[in-house]
Amino acid sequence: MSYVLEFFLGYTLPRISNFHNGCTKFQDLQQIGLRLSYGKCSAVQKCKKIRFLRQALNLELIDHADLLSFPNEAEACDGRETDILPYVQTVRNFPEEELIGKVVMVRLDLTIVLREQKKQQSPAARVISTIKYLHKAGAKLVLLSSWSLRADSRLLKLEYVAELLSSELELKVIPVELGSGFEQSLREDKHKSSILLLENLSQFKQEQANCSEFARRLSSGVDIFVNDAFFQSHKILASNVGITGFCYASIAGFHFDEQMSQLKKIIEMNKRPYFAIVGGNLAGKAAALLFLASRCDGLVFVGDAAFQIMHAFGLPVPMELVEQESLEAARVLVEAAKARGVQIILPKDFWCLNDYYPSRMKIFPANRIIDGWKPVDVGPNTLEEMISVLSRCKKILWIGAVKFSSSHQESAGASKLASMLYNLSQMNCDLIVVGKQACETFIGRSRHVTADMIENASIVWEFLKGRKLHGLLALDRAYPFKLNWDALYANTTLPLVVDVGSGNGLFLTRMAKMRKDWNFLGLERNEKLVRRCLDHVSQSGMTNGNECHNNIPIHCFQLPW
Repeated sequence: MSYVLEFFLGYTLPRISNFHNGCTKFQDLQQIGLRLSYGKCSAVQKCKKIRFLRQALNLELIDHADLLSFPNEAEACDGRETDILPYVQTVRNFPEEELIGKVVMVRLDLTIVLREQKKQQSPAARVISTIKYLHKAGAKLVLLSSWSLRADSRLLKLEYVAELLSSELELKVIPVELGSGFEQSLREDKHKSSILLLENLSQFKQEQANCSEFARRLSSGVDIFVNDAFFQSHKILASNVGITGFCYASIAGFHFDEQMSQLKKIIEMNKRPYFAIVGGNLAGKAAALLFLASRCDGLVFVGDAAFQIMHAFGLPVPMELVEQESLEAARVLVEAAKARGVQIILPKDFWCLNDYYPSRMKIFPANRIIDGWKPVDVGPNTLEEMISVLSRCKKILWIGAVKFSSSHQESAGASKLASMLYNLSQMNCDLIVVGKQACETFIGRSRHVTADMIENASIVWEFLKGRKLHGLLALDRAYPFKLNWDALYANTTLPLVVDVGSGNGLFLTRMAKMRKDWNFLGLERNEKLVRRCLDHVSQSGMTNGNECHNNIPIHCFQLPW
C-alpha cells in the first residue's frame, strides 16, 4: 500500500509492514491522507482532492524481503529483470527539504573509503558524495559500517577510524559506542554539525543473524535509513534488512544507485554482438552461465571453467583438471548454447609449468597437455582468436580472473586482454568489468577508466543466478516512470478517485457513469485483471484507457511490484 501512495508523491512513504509494527509516525488512514498534503511537487497535486476508497485499502502485512521468489535458478532471469532489480527510492530523487533536521543513518562500506584512491566517479568518491550531500542538506548523520582488521591493526580503535574518516570527509566525525551512550550522544549532539560513527559491526553476531532487537537498537532515534553498501546487498543483515522496519523511509545512496545501474547494463541487450569473457571455475555458477547463454551471442572461457566445457565437448582434458561435480552443469550449458546458437570460444593453447622444474615453461596445444605440466596462462593462439572474435563486438562483459588454480600470480594473458579491451572501449564498444582482479588488471593497463566496473564479483554471480538481493529488496520502492496527467485527463482540477486493487474494473466503470465530475484511477497488480478492466471500459462506451485519449475519465494501470 505504501508503494501506491509513493506513486502520487514521487517519493516513498513508510511500508505498510511498519504500520503493523507500530514503527512509524503515521498510525491511521486520516494521517496517511494528510501525508499527501506536502512533499515533492507532483502533477497529481493539481487535483483539488484525492479520494481514497476505504474499501479498497487492504493493509496487508507483507515481508518485503520475500516478495519475489523463483522456483528455478536457471529461469530466474528470463526477462524479469524488474523483479530482481526493482525500482527503489534514492537520495537523488528524495525531497531535499525532507532531510532538514532529520536523523539519517548511512550504511556504508568503510573498506572502500579507507583503501581506495579517491578518483572522480570511483566507488569511494560516490560514497563520500552521499555523506556530504546529506550533511549539506541539513541532516544529522550517523554512519554505520563493518570493516576488516587484517590490513591494519590500528583499525581496532574506533577513534583511529573516526580520525581517518574525518580527514577524508573534511568534516568532524565523532566515534560512538552502541548502547545508551549512542542514544545520549544523539540527543545531545542532534543540533550540531558533527557526524557520529558507530563501532565496527563485524564484532556483533546479532548483525549476521539479522536480529530484530539489534536492528531496533541500531535505529534508535533514526528517521531515515540510507543504504550505500551495495556490495553487502546479497546478505541478510540487521544493518541492511532488519533496520528498514524501524525507519519511516529507507533509500539508496549515490554509490548504491550507480552500482544498480551497472548491474542492469549486464542484462541489457541493447548492443550486439554481446560476448561474455568468463574466468574462474564453474562450480556453483551453472544457473548464472545459463542466463548469460540466454542473453549473450558468445561465451569466452579463460579460466578453470574452460576445462569443464572442453570435457563436455568431448575434448581430451587431463583428469586432474576436471571438476567431477561440474560435469553435468557443463553438459547442460553446452547443450543450451548449441540450441540457441551461442558461440563458445575455448582456449587453443596454454602456457604450462613443469611440476618438477618450476622455472621451465612451455606452450602446449589445449588437447595435448602431457603429464607433469600444469596450465598457468592462455597461449598466443588463444589470445589471437579472442582478439579476432571480440574486435567485432559492440558489448563485452569480463567477469572473473584470467587465471588458473595452478597459477599464483597475474597472467600475462590477462594484461594483454585488458589492453585489447581498453582499445575496444575507445571504439564504441560497451565494456563491463567484474571482479577485483579483473578490475585491477584493467585499471593497470588503461590510461583512464572507460568501462563500467564492479569489484565485487560475488554479488554479480548471485544476481545472475536469480537470487534475491535482500539489501535491495528491503528499500522503499519507486514508480518506474512519470505519468503525464494532462495527457490522461481532460481536466486535472477535478477530484481524483483512486481504487487500489481495482480488480476487473466493474466498480470503477459504474462510478464513472454516475459521477461525470470526477476522474478515476485504478491500480491493480494482476495483469489479467488490468486487461479485463480495460475491456470493461471499452464495453461501457468509453475509449480504451490504454490509448490515453483526453476524453477518458477512467484509467487503469498495472503495478510493477
